[in-house]
Amino acid sequence: MLQIKNLTITHIKDNRVLLQDLSFTLNKGDKVAIIGEEGNGKSSLLKLIYDETLVEGYVEYTGEIIKNQAYIGYLPQEMANEEKMLSAYEFMSQSPLFYETEPAELAQISRKLKLPLDLFYSEQKLGQMSGGEKIKLQLARLMINKPDVLLLDEPSNDLDMETVCWLERFIQESPVPILYISHDEVLLENTANKIIHLEQIKRKMQSRATVLKVGYREYVEQRIRSLSHQEQVARKERSEYQKQQEKFRQIQQKVEHQQNVISRQDPHGGALLKKTMHRVKAYEARFEKEFENMTEIPETEDAIFIKFGDKINIPNGKVILDYHLPELSIENDFETAENSEKNRILANDVRLYIRGPEKICIVGKNGCGKTTLLRKIAEELYARKDIKVSYMPQTYEEYLDENLTPVEFLAVTGDKEENSRIRTYLGSMKYTPDEMSHPIRDLSGGQKAKLLLLQMSMSGSDVLILDEPTRNFSPLSNPVIRQMLKSFGGAILSISHDRKYIEEVADKVYELTEKGLEIKRSNEL
Repeated sequence: MLQIKNLTITHIKDNRVLLQDLSFTLNKGDKVAIIGEEGNGKSSLLKLIYDETLVEGYVEYTGEIIKNQAYIGYLPQEMANEEKMLSAYEFMSQSPLFYETEPAELAQISRKLKLPLDLFYSEQKLGQMSGGEKIKLQLARLMINKPDVLLLDEPSNDLDMETVCWLERFIQESPVPILYISHDEVLLENTANKIIHLEQIKRKMQSRATVLKVGYREYVEQRIRSLSHQEQVARKERSEYQKQQEKFRQIQQKVEHQQNVISRQDPHGGALLKKTMHRVKAYEARFEKEFENMTEIPETEDAIFIKFGDKINIPNGKVILDYHLPELSIENDFETAENSEKNRILANDVRLYIRGPEKICIVGKNGCGKTTLLRKIAEELYARKDIKVSYMPQTYEEYLDENLTPVEFLAVTGDKEENSRIRTYLGSMKYTPDEMSHPIRDLSGGQKAKLLLLQMSMSGSDVLILDEPTRNFSPLSNPVIRQMLKSFGGAILSISHDRKYIEEVADKVYELTEKGLEIKRSNEL
């Protein structure tokens, strides 16, 4: 249905190759997951396949994109601001087929997506909907258009756990092939039957793409085994090479010594030693030739490296939060705000107690007010003088000045020594020198998330407030992020629907409902 032949994509501003000679075919039944670290061109690849005008002026490409007259449906990572201003009815009406679709078929689509049918005709603005409602409404419009292929860019972002499980079933049962990007390891494990892994190696100077028809977990395990075997072989060959080189050096030194001693007294013996030296040199040259094609030590795009200070250590008995909110209102709630219901009560009697270095995670359905609650708690904690707080919002633009460069954003004094230290830190986070000098607005979502984590690390904060902290990191980086947060010596209050994050990092999990915060057992998640 869709063929990609020898596709090379180059970043125009940096003249950096994002993809090199990528070829694959998308056939019926394929559920192909694209994985890779932040900024490796995954979203650019989907945009280019869908409509090359979406990347004009940003990247250029060579190779072939053969669509075979297939109609392609595309779900972007972020909805355009102008679309957020539309009502649900206006958004659906942008598809000419919406008016031609029979009511029974619309009802079938709404049931499949678990959306109320009347939402298609609602005057509610998309910007006022929950993340799950926006994703489902976009998928509904795509399904009305009857695509032959679906391209999905981070479809699980902003979805609650129930909706993520629904999305898994949607991908599994889709009658059309799907090419998608996801950072959710569990979703990948449960849905992908083919993997495209995009890497930037040799300090992002070389691109590498791996295409394998296997599931995600099998791919990770196979990759680890392959890299481990290659490294063992390469190191063994180098060890043998060094031993043989040492042997040649010893023989040469011995022959040279004998030449110096014997040649003056015995010209005939000196000639023999000279022949011996020629033979040794010939053996060495032959040996060098044999090792010209030694197995390479595997070059990989390592996961990001970051850690928090070892000195951060909150005492077990210290009270971090003793919070009570009689009513959580929809007022000023960006998750769910509806103009007609501005003061609707979302939850009553919200209580939360955090002591010592606890790791707390809040879950709940889309639109229940989790982000609003987190903002309110953050305001209270920021006022404290006995703790230092850092906040990672779900929408990074709330906190980042996107006109600054990463170096400028992290700088406090701006002196030369500080700038040098910041560049070293950014380098450990896999930023290239060019990316360090670009405005933040040019960075990917994952690179912006890295920047916020790095600032938290540099600030020495002992309380972290994190709204969906793993949502923009690659599935290969997320294990590193989870380990880093798990070993953090301070307290963490977070919102997450990442099942591996909840399992590995959270000490306690609360669900936000209309009755307040209810403790959840692990088997209830």
